[in-house]
Amino acid sequence: MSRTVLCTKYNEELEGLTKPPFPGPKGQKIFDQVSAKAWHEWQEHQTRLINEKQLVMTDPAARKFLMEQMDKFLAGEDFEQAEGYVPDTKE
Repeated sequence: MSRTVLCTKYNEELEGLTKPPFPGPKGQKIFDQVSAKAWHEWQEHQTRLINEKQLVMTDPAARKFLMEQMDKFLAGEDFEQAEGYVPDTKE
């Protein structure tokens, strides 16, 4: 049986991650409070931000920006959108 968490993004019990996404307290907090669904959505959004804003991940300011956006995204707050992105509505 998979573990569930009360997801901070969706405010409901959803399937959790199988392991923390990265080491340290922040990774553990995400593991404890963020669903696998929300984390997967963040990873896709993060890729769009990196590509659209041409972020260089060796730049500390770019990493700080992404961490701030990740916190907002996973908390269900307003977050930066990739310019020109139109979500796929086919399902």
